[in-house]
Amino acid sequence: MPSPMPPTVRAAFEAELRQARTATEPEARWTSLERAHILSQSWAWPHTRAHWHMFVLALRCRDRKEAWGQVIRLLVGGPGSLMGRSPEGNTGRTRVGLKTVMPVPDDLAAILAEGEAVSAARSR
Repeated sequence: MPSPMPPTVRAAFEAELRQARTATEPEARWTSLERAHILSQSWAWPHTRAHWHMFVLALRCRDRKEAWGQVIRLLVGGPGSLMGRSPEGNTGRTRVGLKTVMPVPDDLAAILAEGEAVSAARSR
């Protein structure tokens, strides 16, 4: 059974989703959702949630290409997480390939590293 999302990562993920909901500009919403996606990739349900929010925003923006790309990602994102096949740093947008590895922003890398340390300590 996969390990649960560490509390520090969960808090950052939920904060990014809140930021996406409250931002007034679509680009700010996309940026927060991309960051939430990067944080969520190792956990199937949060990863799927990130893509769901991206799908909803694409519909609100009337971006058919992005919406279609998010449908595909909704289908493959969760299973990819379960199999450990999510490309690190990928922002989850349609303009980025499904398997494209990207750099993880430093602040998110620190959150993910702290989460890994907590998970490792708990499993001992």
